[in-house]
Amino acid sequence: MPLPSLASPARAQIRRWVISAFPRDPSLGLSYDEPLGDPGLFGPESITWKIHADFPGMLSGGLCALMLQTLHPLALAGVWDHSNFRTDLVGRLRRTTAFVAGTTYAARAPAEALIAKVRQIHARVRGTAADGRSYSADDPALLTWVHITEAYGFLEGYRRYSHARLPQQAVDRYYDETRRVAEALGARNVPASHSEVMDYFRDKRAELEFSERSRIVLDILTRIRLPVPAAGVTRNLFLGAGAVLLPDWARVLLRESTIQRAQARIAATTLWSIAPLFRAALDDGIAARACRRLGLAPDALYRWP
Repeated sequence: MPLPSLASPARAQIRRWVISAFPRDPSLGLSYDEPLGDPGLFGPESITWKIHADFPGMLSGGLCALMLQTLHPLALAGVWDHSNFRTDLVGRLRRTTAFVAGTTYAARAPAEALIAKVRQIHARVRGTAADGRSYSADDPALLTWVHITEAYGFLEGYRRYSHARLPQQAVDRYYDETRRVAEALGARNVPASHSEVMDYFRDKRAELEFSERSRIVLDILTRIRLPVPAAGVTRNLFLGAGAVLLPDWARVLLRESTIQRAQARIAATTLWSIAPLFRAALDDGIAARACRRLGLAPDALYRWP
């Protein structure tokens, strides 16, 4: 039997899995099909469109970012005090996914409206952390931290699972491109290259800690159940694949055990082996629709010079 025939049921199952886990939210009013010719904030020539089109890299990278974010006491305090993560972590993941998709692929006006909406939400999120320090979600330094953890995770997820050879110059371009969203949200002094991101992480490490709150949030994350078949297996696959992306210093700080590291390596290998099926299954997804809005074939997202 030809390989495409063998893979077809798997593609269909993966498509159903993604749509059920991350359904499109009509309340956001985002259209990826119009207006025709509108490139949005980035456009098809950007590195960002290519990186963000890779679902395995984005989901594993997003989970990597969440793990990193639990290490920052002030960023974690905002989530702890103002989020329903204890009962609806899936909803939080979906909202983050919708924001990234919208600011990446929607036309300019709705993308800018989405950023304005998030800024309004951030303006109401403020309080006092467990150590007595005040925090606010619109603090430029915290916005930079959240952005860099996500950009790092998405980029490393792409490099690990996309089966594409990412040109070295594309790495710096990606960081430089994506900071425009962080800056629009209010971030300042956002690193714009790989070397700047590495320097940023080095400088931030003194501020990070693995606290009891970190442990609780990670424990909830390890028990999350997406509304998909074999939810536990799927969760462990992507969590392990995300953990492999963490910087070495973060894995030490998060107190990963030898067994956890071994399980993460197995998960990463498994995700890499099935990652091409996601591209085939999502050939009419948001990124593809954005390409067609500009009269381009979606396979342009998967070609590098």
